[in-house]
Amino acid sequence: MNLQFAHRRVPDAPTSGRFSLPQPVTAVLTDRLDDLTVADTAARLAASRGEPLLLVAVLPPSPSPAPDAGAEGPAVLGRVLPRLVRYRTGYIPAVYRRPGAQGSRLGAATDLLRLAAMHHSPLVVASRCGPPGLDACTLIEAAAIRGRPFIHAVPPVPWTRLAAPCPPT
Repeated sequence: MNLQFAHRRVPDAPTSGRFSLPQPVTAVLTDRLDDLTVADTAARLAASRGEPLLLVAVLPPSPSPAPDAGAEGPAVLGRVLPRLVRYRTGYIPAVYRRPGAQGSRLGAATDLLRLAAMHHSPLVVASRCGPPGLDACTLIEAAAIRGRPFIHAVPPVPWTRLAAPCPPT
């Protein structure tokens, strides 16, 4: 005995409820000359991916037990924001306060990568010559231990003279 069933068309599954979280490109800003190069590189990568920037301002250790980013965080971000206007990408400001003398260099790098992971960032842009524990080499080492994210190392800015030498009198 052979049974035959009528073929029915199954309606397409609704896709209106599906969305993805933004995966920002993280720029590590350490209040050095390399910050502009790091921010430009991160903005170019974010614009090519169509994602926002996560601008992490790294602040020195706080002597008080209650860390307060006060005016230091916006000052570090304020130096790079005017240059990022041309990329037309959004940004997410964040502040990371370096641990004191009791912290290790890999501990500081792991904490910074944990901050990037909280924002679902798959790519971190950092300078090769940064503060101890937050340079690109240490971040690469910490990312290899953690298994993520990818670290993009930016070469240091070449030294240039800011003013012409005084003429002999």
